[in-house]
Amino acid sequence: MLFKSKRGIQTQDRNRYDRVPKLMWIKCESCGKLVYYRDYKDNHYVCPRCGHVFIMSPKQRFNLLFDDANWQKLNLPKCTDDPLEFVDRESYADRLAEARADTGDEDAVAAADGKIGGVDATICVLNGFFMMGSMGRAVGDGIISAMEHAVELNRPFVMVTSSGGARMQENILSLMQMARTTVDVNKLHDKKIPYIVILTDPTFGGVTASFAMLGDVHIAEAGARIGFAGRRVIEQNIREKLPSNFQTADYLYEHGMVDIVSARADLHDNVARVLRVLTHQTIEPKVIKAQTPKFDKDKKIRGMGETDAYDKVLLARHENRPHFLDYISSIVDDWTYLAGDRCYAEDPAMGSGIGFWRGIPAVIIGQEAGRTIETRQKHRFGMANPDGYRKAVRMMRLAERFDLPLISLFDTAGANAGRESEERGQSQAVANAISTGLAIKTPYVAVNVGQGGSGGAIAIGTADKVLMMENAIYSVIAPESCASILWRDNKFRATAAAAMKLTARDMAAMGVIDGIISEPAGGAHTDWQTTMELVANSVVTALESLRDIPVDELPARRAEKFISMTRDVEIYQPEPVEE
Repeated sequence: MLFKSKRGIQTQDRNRYDRVPKLMWIKCESCGKLVYYRDYKDNHYVCPRCGHVFIMSPKQRFNLLFDDANWQKLNLPKCTDDPLEFVDRESYADRLAEARADTGDEDAVAAADGKIGGVDATICVLNGFFMMGSMGRAVGDGIISAMEHAVELNRPFVMVTSSGGARMQENILSLMQMARTTVDVNKLHDKKIPYIVILTDPTFGGVTASFAMLGDVHIAEAGARIGFAGRRVIEQNIREKLPSNFQTADYLYEHGMVDIVSARADLHDNVARVLRVLTHQTIEPKVIKAQTPKFDKDKKIRGMGETDAYDKVLLARHENRPHFLDYISSIVDDWTYLAGDRCYAEDPAMGSGIGFWRGIPAVIIGQEAGRTIETRQKHRFGMANPDGYRKAVRMMRLAERFDLPLISLFDTAGANAGRESEERGQSQAVANAISTGLAIKTPYVAVNVGQGGSGGAIAIGTADKVLMMENAIYSVIAPESCASILWRDNKFRATAAAAMKLTARDMAAMGVIDGIISEPAGGAHTDWQTTMELVANSVVTALESLRDIPVDELPARRAEKFISMTRDVEIYQPEPVEE
């Protein structure tokens, strides 16, 4: 509700707010509090009291997202009105006329060119003020025209959605826009042009079920409601009360549908960071700085000294050993965590994202085990669900699409074993990750930084170059489990570890890995700075060795490497041990 003098505006045209000197206060439709209009505007049209996000006009979106609010609007095609001569309580022609008078726009779509983080880009915006941003022929034509413009100029395309869905007054003609716009999304993908979707409040129906959910990266604005059917319709159908956070941005993040939930004020920086990587911008690598967390150096590690192999097992599991996110924070510039499998969930056990590895734009994946009790429970000790491996596959395809190298830091006791994992297809997910890793046409370097446990490890380890840290291990099963099964007693775990040949030196001797990364004296956990430098430089060297190989040849080379891997290895049988 707006509070103004009689000389104030007489419509709800947000584009004209800046020209209304008498407008002083606005009432938040969420918390009901009065907000000084200038505070509301300075806060990017977000209520400073409760955080409610108001719909923004295309002009306001362009000013927010383009560098220095500098942009050039595109002329979009026009089409005939009211092809069905539709009339409900009011004729469609009258509704269009009213919306045009209120907004000053021809229809619910606008597009513009400009720079985002210094990268030339095209932004297309659905106008939620124009008949709820609904999609009819004019919107479909506008989106298609803007996408083809981006294809012609080979520039990234950013789609900002705010829509109630397909426009009912155009019936089947509106429905066909779902297919028509998807045709041009496929053109963006085929041309390897970055396609970023920003989902804002509200985004529903045919918009969500077409171009809005086909982006390379999905960013949901904090506070947005996003879904297919509306909450009220679903509750009526199932006759149940839905959770309070249902169809919110955070809800979609938890269920794997969006990569990032971003505050409105951070949207520009988030998009700019993504585009810098996907468009292979040049940056200077940051100085690696890693501080070793304090730990009790004199604490005796139970089991050390039984066999050299089991000593490596214990070092690989050391509580102070760096994990995936530690390497990311120390080595990678412009890191953007990308979430979700686009199917069911976001799995925190499988880390994934994009950034610059020592100045090289790359896609990076790996298991994160956590360090504290809380983070270990959150990340499930690095044991990923099917959702995590499906997310890894999505990242592999992202790397291939944008000609980015894939870097994998694997560190897991194995894929998560549980009822839900089995129900959601753990075996299929792991198998698909192995298959995709072998097939992608982009340089792929994997590093075993800790525990290389079973299929959960090899799922993200079928690389052109597989490196292994000096004190890491690689095995089909944990030595404790092996001892319990074969020796029928866990106390033979050290003997089992020696028999299994699971150390880095063993892997190199059998030709399973391509190189060993040295660790500081005492292990990686004793000196994070040196460890980070060694890992960072080893990955760069491996990538440089792949630089001159045509990407079309990489899958065949990778396949032959793994096919020939175990041909000439003698199977070692352990000596029998008396019980």
